[in-house]
Amino acid sequence: MKRIIYIRTVYSLISLILLIQLSSCEDYLDRQPLDQYGEEAVWSDPAMMEHFVNNIYWYVGHSFDRPMIGVFTDESMFDPGSDQGHGNVVKSLITPSDYGVFDTWSRTQKMRWEHHYKYIRACDLFLDQVEGRTYEDQEYVKRLTGEVYFLRAYHYHNLVFLYGGAPIIEHAYGLSDDFLAARNTFEECIDFIVEDCEKATELLPLTEDGSDFGRATKGAAMALKARVLLYAASDLYNSDASWTDGYEHPELVGYVTGNRTSKWEAAKNAAKSVIDLGIYSLYKPEPSASDSIAQNYDEVFTSTQTVEDIFIRNFTESNQHWTMNIGQQNLPAGYKGWANVSPINSMVDDFEMSDGTKFDWDNPEHKANPYQNREPRFYVNIFYDGAKWRQRPDDVIAADPIGIIQTGNYEQADGTWIGGLDALNNPVTTWNGTYTSYYLRKFQDISVDAPKVRTTTPWRFIRYAEILLSYAEACVELEEYGEARKYINIIRKRAGLPEVNASDDELRDKVRHERKIELMFEDQRFFDIRRWMIAPEVIVDAYGLDIKYFYGDDKPSYEIIHVQERDWKDRFYFFPIKLDEMNRNELLIQNPLY
Repeated sequence: MKRIIYIRTVYSLISLILLIQLSSCEDYLDRQPLDQYGEEAVWSDPAMMEHFVNNIYWYVGHSFDRPMIGVFTDESMFDPGSDQGHGNVVKSLITPSDYGVFDTWSRTQKMRWEHHYKYIRACDLFLDQVEGRTYEDQEYVKRLTGEVYFLRAYHYHNLVFLYGGAPIIEHAYGLSDDFLAARNTFEECIDFIVEDCEKATELLPLTEDGSDFGRATKGAAMALKARVLLYAASDLYNSDASWTDGYEHPELVGYVTGNRTSKWEAAKNAAKSVIDLGIYSLYKPEPSASDSIAQNYDEVFTSTQTVEDIFIRNFTESNQHWTMNIGQQNLPAGYKGWANVSPINSMVDDFEMSDGTKFDWDNPEHKANPYQNREPRFYVNIFYDGAKWRQRPDDVIAADPIGIIQTGNYEQADGTWIGGLDALNNPVTTWNGTYTSYYLRKFQDISVDAPKVRTTTPWRFIRYAEILLSYAEACVELEEYGEARKYINIIRKRAGLPEVNASDDELRDKVRHERKIELMFEDQRFFDIRRWMIAPEVIVDAYGLDIKYFYGDDKPSYEIIHVQERDWKDRFYFFPIKLDEMNRNELLIQNPLY
């Protein structure tokens, strides 16, 4: 049986099951509708059960969408010309009655309380229905059950790290049930997620291939457990809630008991268990002298499948919604992209030089040629002024036959200024462009003529590099510095960088730096700056560059400019629970400082 998880089921079987549950037992309503499936038909047919599970997969949120979550961090900014509330998020202005952009755009659903509970309910419904049933292909149903435990854990892990302790619901409610449920403690939620991951691990196959590649596996469940335990061991959840200004329920936003060292040990061991499976590795981990290190790294994100993939989402051109078309959304304006994402200076400047030293605008050599001799990951992640890319669209190629990114402004003989093809004031689209002089290059496949052709780059929820960095971070926190260096250097070797030479005291900052660069725009930074409690330091006003080519000069001048006002408030360590949810459930307790 061919199974492809990225094709959306035509009919929402979740809605269908809700209709089934609302049916009456009266004879005249007992007749089977001709345009719907009956309850018994669904739960007695493994193929239909798989369609039900596929629908849950479809709604596991990813960031090949609008907006990408990186615009709410120190990685980048969203186009303020079509802000729609993005700017309020980086000012910590989300409130229980105003979610702003998270309600404006339906595709930000992975940030919403109600979205996660909708699909947690779907998971609960599946588990309720298969319990006690016998199937001809019991192994097949066993595998589906493992996937559902994994999917429930995945939804809960997003919910808990966004909102803190949440009600643990293990069975699908019926109409006569009491819908009111109090929030479980943060610790209870972590234990529940870990338990679901362990149940999934027992039921799932070690690997999947062919049309099943992308479905949850044993390694995916173990990797999710490792992520959850790493996050849970971090500062925010072990801070005695001192930041909450006397919040009466600290157990909802972190641990109130337990040994910190044992938490780091659990995180370390969970990550090491994934490593010890021996089935994952970095893609091209030891580049040869003849390799293009940047090309190798680019292929990590543009290949359909690599040995680094643990849990991914595949797309086809036919099912790629326009909001998920990464080429349409983020390519430079001069390539007819919408330029939604502009990396900011604090992100771009953190990419090291090729020799592993820090880039510094106060260094005259660096300032004169800021894009020369940078580490290979810089050239894969960032579109910068002067970068070589693919051929321009047909109606732009005459202005640039080579394909060079132009984010600067050019002075004319009469003293007027003209924007480059990709500048904010460009002559191609006239309504969009970068505010920082940078665009996001990561995930863009140069072989695809985007946005004319929809990109089908997979979204990687979990890849092996994350596991290596999680293991290294746990080792640092346990003061196992030699082991931490070993695993940081595995990452740096693939990136073509010298081994880390930081002292023991500096190693925590080094592993955090590697996470920022290696996992850029993979939805990690939003949670990392919170769990490390560094958000007050990094969610500050954003800056970009003004690049000018004065008349007669070949070399541009660079001026750092302010591009976005930002402000951090400690309440935004967690999202507020919506006022609607609070009104529906009197047992809920709001998060601190809202």
